[in-house]
Amino acid sequence: MILINSLPQECKDFARQKAEELPTLNNSITKGEGNYVGFVGEWIVRKFLGGVSSNTYDYDIVLDNGETVDVKTKKTKFEPQPHYECSVAAYNTKQKCDYYAFVRVDEENNRAWYLGVYRKGDYYKDARQLKKGDLDPSNNFVCKADCFNLPISKLEFSPDDL
Repeated sequence: MILINSLPQECKDFARQKAEELPTLNNSITKGEGNYVGFVGEWIVRKFLGGVSSNTYDYDIVLDNGETVDVKTKKTKFEPQPHYECSVAAYNTKQKCDYYAFVRVDEENNRAWYLGVYRKGDYYKDARQLKKGDLDPSNNFVCKADCFNLPISKLEFSPDDL
């Protein structure tokens, strides 16, 4: 897990421009309010893993070797801890990507954390499934949608580490 203590202006400009261009996505839990934060996450992942943006339903980034990454970003007010969990909504299980990358963004304090990556093919085998309305006992959060959760401590820095 790596802290970006002050989001660069380049990151914020990229995220703002991309969020303005994007309509509200189907199944958006936040009804489009998370688009800016999502693009902050995408910018951060590209800085650590390389590649180019390629916003499709299936993935956000194409790495130099042709593998694809879908970025999952959550807005937060707290510094993430290794036992905190990353989530992938159940309606995203059919995405055709090679990896999921996870980021947390604290807009209020202008900082973010690159949490790491996980191979999509292994994610659903290793993650814990929760249903909408379930109370997640690890953090007392009531799930807003069916999802699959995996602790941050299970992530790796890059695909090369998997």
